[in-house]
Amino acid sequence: MRKAKPKKRVILPDPVFNDQKVSKFVNHLMYDGKKSISYAIFYQALETVKEKMANEEKSPLEIWKQALDNVTPQVEVKSRRIGGATFQVPTEVRPERKQSISMKNLIQFARKRSGKSMAEKLAAEIMDAYNNQGGAYKRKEDMHRMAEANRAFAHFRF
Repeated sequence: MRKAKPKKRVILPDPVFNDQKVSKFVNHLMYDGKKSISYAIFYQALETVKEKMANEEKSPLEIWKQALDNVTPQVEVKSRRIGGATFQVPTEVRPERKQSISMKNLIQFARKRSGKSMAEKLAAEIMDAYNNQGGAYKRKEDMHRMAEANRAFAHFRF
């Protein structure tokens, strides 16, 4: 590589929970630089989770973190051309990419849901992910299934 690696930007923790993971999630959730609206949506979603899952002994933040872990993929397939043929090669996912994929999937499937507000849709998706169901969890299962089906090509890893 000719150029130096770009420096990692430091993400400041969020104001309520003092957690960097929350800030990253809100950054993925944000449209057009409207960060305050994103924070409002996220905190409202956690309030909804708190109300609907009152019987859980965990806090809403812990439920959200568990939901993220449940939709985090361990392996993915990457296309690799070898001798004119394209193979789907299963590879392990880097930790930063794991986090990013899980957050993006959770938000993407929350947006696709039917519901009143984004906060309600996000809360519903978080609760589904916590219970190992919903669109984001299904996406992770599909990624793992693809990797398992193409395990024969694992020796093409680069």
